[in-house]
Amino acid sequence: MDAQGRGRADDIDPADQWVLNPHTGDYELRLGPSPEQSGVPSPRGTEGRAAGRRAARAEEAAGPPSRAAREGAGSRRRRAPQDEQPAPAGRRKQKPKKSRAKKVLLWSVGTLAFVLFAAAAAGYLYYQHLNDNITAIPDDGAGTGGFSKDRAINVLLIGTDKRTGKGNAGYGDSGSAGHADTTILLHVSKDRTNATALSIPRDMITDIPDCPTTQEDGSTKVIPGTSETRFNESLGQSGRSPSCAMRTATEITGLEIDHFMVADFNAVKSLSSAVGGVDICLAKDIDDPKSHLKLDKGKHTIEGEEALAFVRTRHSVGFGGDLSRIELQQQFLSSLMRKLKSNDTLTSPTKMFKLAEAGTKALTVDSKISDIGKLRDLGTEIGKVDTKNLSFATTPVVDNTDGATVLLKESAAKPLFEMMRADVSLTEVKKKEKEEKSQQDALLKGPKSKASEVRVDLYNGGAPAGSASQTLTWLQNQEGVLKSSQLGNADRSLDKTLLEYDPDQADQARKLAEIMGLPGSALKPGKSEENAQGLPAMKLTLGKDFKGAGVPLTPPKKAPDDVQRVEADKTVCAK
Repeated sequence: MDAQGRGRADDIDPADQWVLNPHTGDYELRLGPSPEQSGVPSPRGTEGRAAGRRAARAEEAAGPPSRAAREGAGSRRRRAPQDEQPAPAGRRKQKPKKSRAKKVLLWSVGTLAFVLFAAAAAGYLYYQHLNDNITAIPDDGAGTGGFSKDRAINVLLIGTDKRTGKGNAGYGDSGSAGHADTTILLHVSKDRTNATALSIPRDMITDIPDCPTTQEDGSTKVIPGTSETRFNESLGQSGRSPSCAMRTATEITGLEIDHFMVADFNAVKSLSSAVGGVDICLAKDIDDPKSHLKLDKGKHTIEGEEALAFVRTRHSVGFGGDLSRIELQQQFLSSLMRKLKSNDTLTSPTKMFKLAEAGTKALTVDSKISDIGKLRDLGTEIGKVDTKNLSFATTPVVDNTDGATVLLKESAAKPLFEMMRADVSLTEVKKKEKEEKSQQDALLKGPKSKASEVRVDLYNGGAPAGSASQTLTWLQNQEGVLKSSQLGNADRSLDKTLLEYDPDQADQARKLAEIMGLPGSALKPGKSEENAQGLPAMKLTLGKDFKGAGVPLTPPKKAPDDVQRVEADKTVCAK
């Protein structure tokens, strides 16, 4: 600015607002009108400023005015507060010098503010960049609507054999829509103390339900289900989307799934490279011309194409089938999890950026988690589980005679699924003291009546139709609970089966709980009711969790011995 226009706000020169207070000897900021505005000429030139300085020095030499002079001045004008006393106009204020320390501090704060602003802007741009990397498709109502921090989490991880992406056409079958080639249902317990990663064999024969599927134009098409077909047909084939694989997995396990993530060949290559390689162990030499894997016996660190070849290998390990390949994949994922949670990865900005890029580019997720913030929150919840309490397991199956397909082994699979639904860990997780001494468990301890002395009324409160009638027949004919009645539907629906009883019927309640496999949480001391004969009877309401007469509601405490499993913190060498 020039001298004429400098600080032009109502023609006030900012320099003219700093004046000398002759009583204090300090320069002060005068907020009142300037001499020019009040009609008094302001000595703006060199002579005027010199005169102003001479007047100021004369006042300083004369000392402060007498009290009488001050009072006389007060009769002519209103006295201003001492810190606002005007001084002779015309002298530009020389700003007090700041200390060197203050100058450095202000400079540093200013620089820091700029850096933080630049970082925030860059962070926002990178956030948007990662969001743009994400590919998302609808879950078509097959999911729960989204994970929650206060309940268990179930995520379906699907590896497709679709040959998309750079360098993957050479694996053959390049025109295929892909299958659910590798499928893992990850269950994370409500308290985040444990997790189970359940592999579902691609060649397992199952039923695929009807699947409403969103089309490219936004419309919905119901793709008809298929009976007794391979599980891997639940994705890609007949236009099925990952939501159909979700529905199929829920039908098999009974677990409601929150989200899905689909990974192609490039995901294995890019993620393994992002962490600097994944450590694996071989108990023998492997030379598999179909997967292109050739490695000597011993320990190796693999990434990229070699990592992809490892997880695709099956003909040179185990029995040469898909079940043997599942064991390799579990070994690979266990090692990858350990690498992801290691300080070597978490403290490396380079690796973290590479992982963010690789993960958002290589994965297709459902639209409920199509935001990097939601993916971060989901990853945080899953990351709370200690790797020693993360178990990889395989759905129990039996050979279907020809070796090409397998069937669900229900005797082992059902208890395993029940454990997952009930949050029972496959590893030894230390129980909390409050759980060991819970009042619910105490309700099951104590004397029990004979079955013939148990008097109970049965109601259906959300169980499958006919459950109360079937349970009555079972109790009377097989368990000797003759004083039992079936009274139809309850007046309300319950998520959990409930046994209500008078305190003096506690012996009967404990006996019925033993017979039916009821947990302590199902028992509610309080009031009984009168039965048709006018006698006090317990009230048993079968809830939505009821599975059938004779099927215990308490989950098994350990997995069947024939369930193949391995903990993520253990290194297993492929055979």
